[in-house]
Formats: sequence, structure tokens, C-alpha cells
Amino acid sequence: MTTFSAPRRAAYRAALLAALLMPLAACERLHDLVDDLGEAPIPEVAGLTTVAERYATERDPQDNVDSVAVWHGPDGQHWLLATAKETDRLLVYDASTGKPLQKVGQSGTELGQFERPNGVFVIDDLALVVERDNPRVQVLRLPDFEPLMHFGGDGERPLRKPYGLWAQKLASGDYRVWVTDNYETADGEIPPPAELDQRVQQFLLRETAEGFVARPERHFGDTEGRGVLKIVESIWGDAAQGLLMVADEEQHAERNIKVYRLDGRFSGQRMGGGVFHFQPEGIALYTCADGSGWWFAADQGKQANYFHVFERRSLEYHGSFSGQITLNTDGVWMTQHAFPGFAGGAFFAVHDDGNVAAFDLREVLRAMNLKTCAPPAP
Repeated sequence: MTTFSAPRRAAYRAALLAALLMPLAACERLHDLVDDLGEAPIPEVAGLTTVAERYATERDPQDNVDSVAVWHGPDGQHWLLATAKETDRLLVYDASTGKPLQKVGQSGTELGQFERPNGVFVIDDLALVVERDNPRVQVLRLPDFEPLMHFGGDGERPLRKPYGLWAQKLASGDYRVWVTDNYETADGEIPPPAELDQRVQQFLLRETAEGFVARPERHFGDTEGRGVLKIVESIWGDAAQGLLMVADEEQHAERNIKVYRLDGRFSGQRMGGGVFHFQPEGIALYTCADGSGWWFAADQGKQANYFHVFERRSLEYHGSFSGQITLNTDGVWMTQHAFPGFAGGAFFAVHDDGNVAAFDLREVLRAMNLKTCAPPAP
């Protein structure tokens, strides 16, 4: 969840009160208003499906859990990692059962220490952790959580208020990393559009004989039109389609996912316009060997919380589901890897800042009338 300044919170409360007091006739015009904004009409949620959680991890609201990732190790490890923003550490669980395994890190600026860890991403045996308040991306080696290096905190255009990330392994063995940067004005507001050209920063991460090195490659974000990124946190990519999905949490005119290309150009498409009721948050992709698949995106609400599903290629809305208990979801993670207790993979979602809920992926697909498939070969 991206934090908001006091003026923005006040404005949101005022807008919410106005909406609650809106006359019925005005409410009936909402579909027309949305159409005028160039988005699809808000769908009926009557077909909302509820899926029971398989388990929820031990709860501690003091941690302020934000994002999750899963690591399937070579020696039978199946670990669920979660960032704890307030206690400045990583929480590690057995992904099969939710049993706590260890807590990693402490507050600080040295390697192995964190200041408000937010996004986390696992690729190969690396855990990449975004720290909002250092600000930087830290690289750790699994299974020992050995801190290797950090990047993004210096240079010509350092990260200012980073939140989320997505990484891709290249044919060369290098990694390309995209990081969202929700920098603000001095008074905590969204900068003017002309200054939003650094909403996403791209880095190349390479392992050498001397260790890992990282260098910035580009920054991007449209400064006019439908591709402007106002409030950013979650990001996910589809390497096969050459696309990046960047969630825009701005709640008055956006609430959608902007579709960028891997080279930083806005595609002209926006996913989920008119579908999200609250804040677009965690994003995951279910992939099939034939190129088909489904996008999953959290719609973060405290009273109601949805997971919306969109077709991978067309980006068309398919339907929504919710958990029996899961609310206020920030990060999500999907694994199609079979492991004990989850023969068809799992879908993990943060629950209300304090813990993580696990869903059987096969049960989710069945409830949403989606086919199961074999993922592409690694």
C-alpha cells in the first residue's frame, strides 16, 4: 500500500463522503461518466466467487507485511518470503504449511539491514528487496540470505521512494530489473506530469568474478496522455509478450494498470479500467506453454477485497474472486510449481498488513472456470 500525505487523505475522505451522499440519479449516471473517461463500464460483481484459503500464517500486525515471494530450492526447500515494513526484516515461512522458519535482518543501512523493506522478488537463488527508506534494492543469496550488494541508491538519477520491482533473466545470464519509484513533491503530493518521467527505473544486474554489479539502463514514464503514471507501486512483466504491467493507485481518475513495453514505451493500453473499486495492487501472471494465460490483480480494500482476472493476450476482464478472510491485500505471488500440499501450485496474498494467506491454485482456477495448463519450459 502506498502511503498518502495528510492533504491527500483528507481529499479522499471528502470524495468518499460525497460519493456516499450522491443521489441515486447521479449514481445511475456513473456508467456514462466512466464511458466518457474512455474506460469500460464498471462490471456487475454479482458473479463474485469466494475461494477458501488453505492456511494463513501467524499474524503480527506490528510487522506491517507488504509483499511476498516464493523460493523453490534445489534441496527441497519451499519457502515463502514476506517483507515486514515496520520491523525492517524478512519473514520466512514453510510455503507448504505456513510454519514460521526464521526472521532475517534488522533496522539499519549496512548490507543485510533494511529500512522499510517493501517489494521482494525471487529469481534463481537471489532475493531482491526494495527498501523504501534507504532507498535502494538489496541483493541476497539464498538459502543463507547472504547479502551481496545493493544498487539504485546513488548515481545520476538515484531512487527516491521505491516500492515494487520485477526482474527478468536474460539469455546472457544477466538480470534486468525494473523498479517503481513513487517520488513526491516537498509537500507530499504527486509531482506535475512533466516530472513523472522517472516513475520506473531499469537496471542491468550482472554477476562477475568479483561479485555482482548493477548499472542503470533507462528510466521512463509518460508525461502526458493516457500513460502518465501517477501513484505507482506494483509492477509485473510478461517477457513473452514484451509487456510491463504498472499499477496506478490514484483513486479519482485512474485505478487501472498501465501497459508499458519492456523498452519503456507506453503501449496505449490500460487494463482494468472500470473494474477496480479500490487500489490496484499486487499483480501475478498464470502462463501456459501455448502462450495463453491469465493476469491476476489485487483490488485492495479493507471492507471488501477482490482478485480480478484478465485474459493474458486481450487483457479483457474475465471475473473476480475473494477469499473467505483475506482483506486489504498489498502484494501477491503465484507459483505454478508443484510442492507438498499444493500439487498444482499456489497463490499467496497479504492479509491486512499482518500475515499471508495461501490459496490452492487449482481451486482458484476451478472456481474461476479457467483451464489448468503446463507452464512454458524454463
